[in-house]
Amino acid sequence: MADTTDLSMHRSTIEQIKEAREQAIHHTRLARQFAVERRELMQGLLDQGVSQSDIARELGVSRQAIQKMLAC
Repeated sequence: MADTTDLSMHRSTIEQIKEAREQAIHHTRLARQFAVERRELMQGLLDQGVSQSDIARELGVSRQAIQKMLAC
């Protein structure tokens, strides 16, 4: 049988866990939105003739990192 321990004395900790989870979900959503924005901005540069290598150099990352960002 499952242990039905009374968690009432741990309510504050449980609430902190819930808040941390909510914050993690919120930040994940923001990260996805920023990834879309970043991809759109990079695609705009590419459409204007800027190379992936040039973008990578300016951002201090590899060209492969740019390809990965564009693929997501």
